[in-house]
Amino acid sequence: MRILVCEDDNMIIKAIQHKLTAEGYDVDVAMNGDDAMSKLREEQYDIILTDILMPLLGGLDLIVKVRDELKITTPIIVLSRLGNEETILEAFQRGADDYITKPFSPNELAMRIKRYALKRR
Repeated sequence: MRILVCEDDNMIIKAIQHKLTAEGYDVDVAMNGDDAMSKLREEQYDIILTDILMPLLGGLDLIVKVRDELKITTPIIVLSRLGNEETILEAFQRGADDYITKPFSPNELAMRIKRYALKRR
């Protein structure tokens, strides 16, 4: 199972990579939304994880481009420090499937990914 992680914080990237690789997932990283769009045009992923606050193209705009431009229906899980209701609702309105507020438990993230993996079978 391939997972694209769109995140610009190296510490968070390392934590996610460590946990998800240990769980047997193939993890690819994009440091911003533009990089993610390039990867999504060339590769297929089973789940997309994205931060909201990233340089060049933020997570909320990335969600819209993934859904509307690329027509990709892959589950998108938002990982963000922004835990206010307005931002969470906006993420869902734009097409996110799930939202986890930072800091988060790597175990919780792995369990949520496992749920999506089971649904796709």
